Amino acid sequence: MLTPQDSVFLFGYPHVPRFSTGVHDQLETGALFLWHEDQKVLFIANDLIFVGKQLVNDVRRRISIRTGVPTGAIAITATHTHSGPVMLDYLSNTADPVVPKADPSYLKWVADSMVEVGCEAVRSALPAEAGLAVARAEGVGTNRHDPAGPADPEVPVFIVRAMADHRPLACMVVYAMHPTVLHEDSTLISGDFPHFTRQYLRARGILPKHCPVLYHNGASGNQSPRHVTRENTFPEARRLGEKLGVAIAGVFSSIAYTQALPVRVRSTHVELQMRALPSMEEAETRAHEVKARFEALRAAQAPRAAVRTAECDWFGTEEAVALARAKADGRLEVAAANCTPAEIQVIQLGPWNFVFWPGEFFVEYALEVKARVPMTFVITMANGELQGYIVTPEAAARGGYEATNALFSPENGLRVVTATLALLVDQ
Repeated sequence: MLTPQDSVFLFGYPHVPRFSTGVHDQLETGALFLWHEDQKVLFIANDLIFVGKQLVNDVRRRISIRTGVPTGAIAITATHTHSGPVMLDYLSNTADPVVPKADPSYLKWVADSMVEVGCEAVRSALPAEAGLAVARAEGVGTNRHDPAGPADPEVPVFIVRAMADHRPLACMVVYAMHPTVLHEDSTLISGDFPHFTRQYLRARGILPKHCPVLYHNGASGNQSPRHVTRENTFPEARRLGEKLGVAIAGVFSSIAYTQALPVRVRSTHVELQMRALPSMEEAETRAHEVKARFEALRAAQAPRAAVRTAECDWFGTEEAVALARAKADGRLEVAAANCTPAEIQVIQLGPWNFVFWPGEFFVEYALEVKARVPMTFVITMANGELQGYIVTPEAAARGGYEATNALFSPENGLRVVTATLALLVDQ
């Protein structure tokens, strides 16, 4: 478990001194180890908002020393919950006086916990068989800018079960959706709706009580429950989480298991280009304009989703001011250098490809990869972060929250897609 023992600042929403007052559900870390012939691979999924590159490198190194799993064959991801601790110092939040720096002691404890869960997965490996089916999750969320816009409702469900008694040993799922049912008025530590998905699968006896359920977030940069939520509460997080759980459970019976699952790992790195940032004056002017629009919509009692979108756009413009200031004093280049080159990792399990990208990518990029190479599933916020989003050129032209606080230009999305496809066709 990764649940802090003391009260912590809950990271994900600006301007609110949001310190935890308790724990609704435990933040989980889960691991899945696979070994076929001479190939080993280890997945570690975590109920955290981000996993920084330095933390990932440390965990990989320590696990490799103890288990022999190559560092490049270890994938570490974050579910992106907004109801957990600060995991890194986010440059765009430096001007926000309520957001504290990441706690080094907590980061060390998290790293130690990941190392232990990863090593235990290797130690406890059993002869097993595995299979995959693809579910569809409708009604859990949509494109957050346009409910009819690009989205990816597919949910790959990968199950490993013991050869001896067919007991499920681990379940791994991927779903492209921000876990942001809970907002800044919630002060309880939580994994948000993915927690309720796990709980549904375990409580219904679909999976054993202590079966690891590795939840990876897909390309969810512009995906959100915003347009489907009735309220931002735990009962609503339960409703959406259980809806996803029902979809996942529905494909269990269709999974065909195999004992022969070849494993292959490939990776490359992509140098990312920074975007052109506005001047300080331009950024401040834009922030005033967008704040005025948000306040006008709120005063007019516009629809809740529209008000929330305008509020997030205002947050983005304020963060753009912080980035402009960081550019002026040199901190921007330092932060960017800590993110690039971006690691692109492809883990092939038999006929299925799992792609791992750092940062928050718009779903269009993952859909492009999937359209070109079937049975490929893109996972983001993996093996590091990018201090923001990789948006599409169209989104950059429109502006909005994600585009205004991005460090890197939208052209990087195509470069990452191109590098990923090169790895996928090299089979």
